[in-house]
Amino acid sequence: MTLPIAIGVLVTGAVYLILQRDMVRIILGFVLLGHSVNLLLLSAGGTFRRGRPLLETAPAEEAADPLPQAFVLTAIVITFSITIYMFTLAAASEDDDTEEAS
Repeated sequence: MTLPIAIGVLVTGAVYLILQRDMVRIILGFVLLGHSVNLLLLSAGGTFRRGRPLLETAPAEEAADPLPQAFVLTAIVITFSITIYMFTLAAASEDDDTEEAS
């Protein structure tokens, strides 16, 4: 029951931050949303009810599905790259604002 509550709190915080006007808060909202999706994918995999996803250490009928874990690794890389891109856009837009003001 702890995992669904944690996912709900992260999604709530992410939506709150994404709806703000400051670009840094929007970026942090997307980071929180990425973390909540990662937790959701891991909980959908059901690794807590099964053995390790390696066939050498557990029988095939007891082994967990490694696909959700692969999805989470891919999502971590995508979230990191989107975060860097959004920080770059935020920095570029602040430079444009200072040039227009002077």
